Amino acid sequence: MSWILTYTGKRFDLLAPRAELITTIDIAHALAHVCRFGGHTRHHYSVAQHSLVVASIVPPGLQLAALLHDATEAYVGDLVRPLKALLPDYSEIEHGIWLAICDRFNLDPKLPTSIHEADMIALATERRDLMPEHGESWPCLAGVTPLPATLPRWTSEQASMHFHAKLLELMQTTRRHALGTWERIDEAHAGAPAPQCM
Repeated sequence: MSWILTYTGKRFDLLAPRAELITTIDIAHALAHVCRFGGHTRHHYSVAQHSLVVASIVPPGLQLAALLHDATEAYVGDLVRPLKALLPDYSEIEHGIWLAICDRFNLDPKLPTSIHEADMIALATERRDLMPEHGESWPCLAGVTPLPATLPRWTSEQASMHFHAKLLELMQTTRRHALGTWERIDEAHAGAPAPQCM
């Protein structure tokens, strides 16, 4: 068996991902319940909240891609980096899902450098605010300055709500998604007025 059942009841095949099965609600809900750093944080801190931080750092035209840069983790979870490096099949499966996500949201599969830089700024901030004290440096964070503000503590429900609202806002305001956005958002909400989709 290579498929999972999503929050909205979709049968999503990890080996044959299809853009039409990717929904904003599934992504928001799942990412809000996936904890960063394998759960080894002072309190629950979700991939959804991390993605919002990254999106807040980049220029407006890149915010949709930044918000969705870890959207594959809604379907395959968030493996810690050292484990991910040991599993080439995982990376291949994740890439296939990323391509389906890019198709669904009309994104360029190659993320710009500024999103990777914002990801590192978020990581530096998360290490400062969420991780236990440890003397060893993280080479990937050399020269990276954390954000000045402390990360707020959100529940999974808050993270899901904020992520989903931001995603719908960006889909509505991004020019290349302007036509037909509300018709495509989620078949679970077909026919509902746009504001109620949040």
